[in-house]
Amino acid sequence: MLNSQGRPTSPGEAAAALHPTFTGNRALMQEEPLIFEIGRTDVTGVDLDEPAPFEPRLGDLERKGEIGLPGLSEPETMRHYVRLSQKNYGIDTGLFPLGSCTMKHNPRLNERMARLPGFGDIHPLQPLSTVPGALELMQELSGWLLELTGMQAVALSPKAGAHGELCGMMAIKAAIAAKGENRKLVLVPESAHGTNPATAALIGFTVKPVPARADGTVDPEAVKALLSPDVAAIMLTNPNTCGLFERDVVAIAAAVHEAGAYFYADGANFNAIAGKARPGDLGCDAMHINLHKTFSTPHGGGGPGAGPVVLSHRLARFAPVPFLRREGSGITLVEHVSDAKGEEAPFGRLCAFQGQMGMYVRALAYMLSHGIDGVRQASEDAVLNANYVRACLSDLMSLPFGNRPCMHEALFDDAWLKDTGLTTLDFAKAMIDEGYHPMTMYFPLVVHGAMLIEPTESESKASLDLFIASLRDLAMAAKGGDKERFTGAPYHAPRRRLDETRAARQPVLRWTKPAPIAEAAE
Repeated sequence: MLNSQGRPTSPGEAAAALHPTFTGNRALMQEEPLIFEIGRTDVTGVDLDEPAPFEPRLGDLERKGEIGLPGLSEPETMRHYVRLSQKNYGIDTGLFPLGSCTMKHNPRLNERMARLPGFGDIHPLQPLSTVPGALELMQELSGWLLELTGMQAVALSPKAGAHGELCGMMAIKAAIAAKGENRKLVLVPESAHGTNPATAALIGFTVKPVPARADGTVDPEAVKALLSPDVAAIMLTNPNTCGLFERDVVAIAAAVHEAGAYFYADGANFNAIAGKARPGDLGCDAMHINLHKTFSTPHGGGGPGAGPVVLSHRLARFAPVPFLRREGSGITLVEHVSDAKGEEAPFGRLCAFQGQMGMYVRALAYMLSHGIDGVRQASEDAVLNANYVRACLSDLMSLPFGNRPCMHEALFDDAWLKDTGLTTLDFAKAMIDEGYHPMTMYFPLVVHGAMLIEPTESESKASLDLFIASLRDLAMAAKGGDKERFTGAPYHAPRRRLDETRAARQPVLRWTKPAPIAEAAE
């Protein structure tokens, strides 16, 4: 029996066709309408007292009509979101191979620690005298970050990677101003994360790209050719976004420093070298660290992040407020620029409060439970797993920079799909039918049809073997001419493939109630 795409039906499809259901549900595979379709705007599951008389202070901003939010009872709300969660993919349901994202397992121990009284229930506005344990934890976390990176100071307040980039580049800008210079140019490799040039441009720098060598790395001679008295910094990711270690990083740093500029290191890929190499020893002046990636705190769920920035001795005094200062046996949280002492010259305040305490607790719990040897082994296992994937797929899928060892992620291009009539997107959609979230696609931009796979250290050999076997089966089907398996995929997901181009150009951002359908008798 064939389905509407001309492919043999799966048992589930055949059963659905032979035994349709009134609800559209198929046992535990339940359809779930939009909350606007099942909710009622005139009721709510919570009883709210009528407010006492008051004088609104919103002026022209006061709402003129009903807000139109759907109301549900507590059971209805719970069922709605649980059913939606069952349609989602996460690290708790399977291998999450998103390259450059480091989607690793989140130990439940970390979650328990983050919920301890004194960590999970504190407020950023409560008196500092009531949170000495939280300050001590922040100081301990700072010590670990400085030890792992070989740097001198740390700013904990940035909320994520791009925010950390902003912090580091603002420290560089402050250092340049302190020397009375007016450097306006920032060098960014072509393979960099898009946030790098965006961050530099946001604070007034002009960006100049640095081309990559044929092997995917940056040539120090190419950097030297671009250096001038107008260059403020270089923003370099190491390992880079092609999953390769920048072997000439020390020479690049030396050239940049000799020109009077600074070296910003994008720390997105720190999971490959944590416990193995210290960026400060390689010549870095500033680097953000994604606590929500390298140290396994929840990532990708839309929740809070943390992107602390470590600073070298060249930039340490420009760390923004608030920052920690150890004075005698106690710790002070310096909250205002006016409270700076001695060499301290904070560039200002990056955000209102110190940061996200839950992320600090989770990251430190990860570090303490692993120890320095465990952090190092995690990096080694991440690199080993990526190279295992690379080696097992290299005979079927093409590698843009040759079949050479990679770091924490393996990068393939779409050259092997030539003459199949299929694209990277088609291959990724077919992975969904196999029960896997697709790898990162079309990034880095320097590789055509890129497929970037990062298994992390979380996966066992058995888990990787099944993943590799699935991709090999898909690759052989693609080369064997089974186009239908790909061009109509995914077939088994809760929703079929979208017209992504139309969705991007003509997004529907507001639900509107459909017109009633007249019954036949009418």
